[in-house]
Parts: sequence; C-alpha cells; structure tokens
Amino acid sequence: QVQLVESGGGLVQAGGSLRLSCAASGRTFSSYAMGWFRQAPGKEREFVAAIMWSGGDLYYDSVKGRFTISRDHAKNMLYLQMNSLKPEDTAVYYCAARSPGRLLATIDIKTYTYWGQGTQVTVSS
Repeated sequence: QVQLVESGGGLVQAGGSLRLSCAASGRTFSSYAMGWFRQAPGKEREFVAAIMWSGGDLYYDSVKGRFTISRDHAKNMLYLQMNSLKPEDTAVYYCAARSPGRLLATIDIKTYTYWGQGTQVTVSS
C-alpha cells in the first residue's frame, strides 16, 4: 500500500504561482511512476502531468511550459510547480501513484492505483 497526502493548494490571482507537494508513505521502497490529475466542478478528472521513476515526464498540452513535475526519491515527495496560472486551472488537484513495479508514466487515469485526498487550487481573474 502507498498513502499519498497533498498540500500547497490555495487561492492565487491569474498569472501567479503555486507549488503543490505530495508526501508518499507506506510501500515507498518500491519503484513506481506518479502523476497529478485535476477535477473541476462538473467535469471529469483529467490528466495534468506524470513522471517516470527514472525522471522522464509527460504533460497535458494546456499546461506545457507553465507546469513542472518533479520528485525527490530520498524524501518520498512529488511536486508540481505551477506558474502563469489561469482561471481555467481552478480545480481540485490529486496526486496519484501507479502500482509498485509500474515505472512508466501514463496519461490514463485507470492505470493509477493510489490516490491522495486532493488539494483545492483556485485562480481568480
């Protein structure tokens, strides 16, 4: 089992920045890919970014060049640096992890096994 806890959400004006963090605990000695997803009111949860165990990453087109995903293996932490935020980035952001041994990052929500409780990001215009 892997437990995930997000933090760092909040209210920010358009053009501002936030850094989300996700602390992983439990079976953290295993290797697995991780990702960030988001869900806006009335919409389905969607892919934002993902990172492989080795460090390779993937991004949703609308966040490329603005968001950066990173991880610190030593601290069992996942991060999402969000710059140039837009009102359409408003959503609950979720940290997710694939099953141990699944090293490749994917955009498919169904391939992620473990989820955090989410952190709210609100961008005002």
